[in-house]
Amino acid sequence: MFDVGFWELGLIALVALLVVGPERLPGLARTLGLWLGKGRRTINNIKEEIDREIKIDEIKKSAQVLQENVRNPVGQVMGESADDLRTLKQDTEKMMDDSKSEFEGKNKKNKKNSQEASPDKTHDNS
Repeated sequence: MFDVGFWELGLIALVALLVVGPERLPGLARTLGLWLGKGRRTINNIKEEIDREIKIDEIKKSAQVLQENVRNPVGQVMGESADDLRTLKQDTEKMMDDSKSEFEGKNKKNKKNSQEASPDKTHDNS
């Protein structure tokens, strides 16, 4: 991290010995070690939390992709089914209209034939 070699550590120890003194140097080293340990634990906790957040975001993105993949085919099938039903409805309505007009045509023809036949019967009876 700091790229400190053997000679740099020796120089730091010599300066600390001269500044602090030999009596308080072990306490200073202990305190410095405790602070470095706390700093490392804090940094590791932050890294782990960031990693968890990244994993959660990746899982959310994967879930959204899966949800879209599920929705698209369902919507597509529903759209195709709706189109098929519309076509079927139109075909059925056309067949009904054709049958109705054919029935009405035959009905009119039968009425016309029965009306033509009825006056003849009235003439025969007279």
